[in-house]
Amino acid sequence: MLKEKIRALAAEYRDEFISIRHHLHQHPELSYEEFETSAFIQTKLEQIGIPFEIKSKTGVVALIKGRPGERVIALRADMDALPIEEKNDIEYRSLHAGKMHACGHDVHTTCLLGAAKILNELKDSFTGTIKLIHQPGEERNPGGASLMIKEGVLKDPAPQKILALHVNPSLEVGKFSFRKGRVMASADEIYITIKGKGGHAAAPHLTADTILIASHLIVSLQQIISRNNNPFSPSVLSICAINGGHTTNVIPSEVKLMGTFRAMDEQWRFKAHELIKKQTSELVHAMGGEAEVHIDVGYPTVDNDASLTDAVVKLAEEYISPGNVEETEVRMGAEDFGFYTQHIPGCFFRLGVRNEKQGIIHNVHTPLFNIDERAIEHGMGMMAWLGATI
Repeated sequence: MLKEKIRALAAEYRDEFISIRHHLHQHPELSYEEFETSAFIQTKLEQIGIPFEIKSKTGVVALIKGRPGERVIALRADMDALPIEEKNDIEYRSLHAGKMHACGHDVHTTCLLGAAKILNELKDSFTGTIKLIHQPGEERNPGGASLMIKEGVLKDPAPQKILALHVNPSLEVGKFSFRKGRVMASADEIYITIKGKGGHAAAPHLTADTILIASHLIVSLQQIISRNNNPFSPSVLSICAINGGHTTNVIPSEVKLMGTFRAMDEQWRFKAHELIKKQTSELVHAMGGEAEVHIDVGYPTVDNDASLTDAVVKLAEEYISPGNVEETEVRMGAEDFGFYTQHIPGCFFRLGVRNEKQGIIHNVHTPLFNIDERAIEHGMGMMAWLGATI
């Protein structure tokens, strides 16, 4: 049976692809700078014997053709790293200072390459075409997915469905989780500059106190969001950086704020943008300053197609057993996979990587994030199984 063949190949190739993960982990590259990573992926695809093309400078799109058929399934993985200094004491720790695969994209890339090798070996066992999408720039606006789509990644051939996995450090290794419907929030970046007449701290009446204005604005924006949003629809505004001033006795002429806005409702999302702009402009002006607001519109919500996800869950239970399939929790985190789901049915699911006994418990986007590498075998096997059967 195909399932047993995939399981056997995933087990056979496990050590090879753990080594590939080690290489990727040691050589992280930031968003839109993944040239070495892209070249490595291309080399591996050439060794397997899978043709590919380049999109968005570092993206790699490959095709595996099975038996004749109209079916086209896309499998996607991201490849960029984060600007984090790794603190793991491991042989394969990052060799690039200040850069780390702290979100598991090295794992995602490895699993897709592993699935590619398995599917290419078993291409006489399924119909249609598997489109492999190795995507850059997931961690940074405008999102590599949006760029790949503009360059035609969802055409020639056009996939009917798209799947992707993501590591989950709160889910035990050997498990997967799925959820249909809306699973992740939209994400937009907020940049506010407050300007005013600076001056001596002992004479604030001769200035427009930009620090005080910024303080009022931060509190006010929280109230604007919480008082206008439907409380049954999650939404988060976080101001994460305040930059202004350089000494104890000078009121600065400029203060900059940076933050993020997350929402689970696309209509409310853009209404909130207007409220943020209006409140900022009017409050700052009323307090004697001037304001500039830039909202960098980022990723949309991630919406898992209901019928596709139901089918995926049944297949996952068949492959890994029902006891190892759980429901993914709704998160206010964001993922540019949402761009794909605006065009075709998609399913974004989670791969368990946690092992408490080994101390593998740290969350993504932290300097101690790591995985139980048995997850590699599970991840590439599941991707191959779903790609061949969904």
